[in-house]
Amino acid sequence: MGTSVLSLRIDGELLDRLRDHAAKRGMSVQDYVVGTLVRDDFDERFQTAVEETERFYGVP
Repeated sequence: MGTSVLSLRIDGELLDRLRDHAAKRGMSVQDYVVGTLVRDDFDERFQTAVEETERFYGVP
């Protein structure tokens, strides 16, 4: 899988908050945002898997 570039235009206040969050974790803003997106994607896929498993086993 290759990489692509995503360019965002965001509010200065939001960027400041992202910088603060990233700095607390010793990360760049880019790494922090990518990590957040990956985590959110994992959460969605995990929830879908749980729901499909419950349907398969007939959990009410």
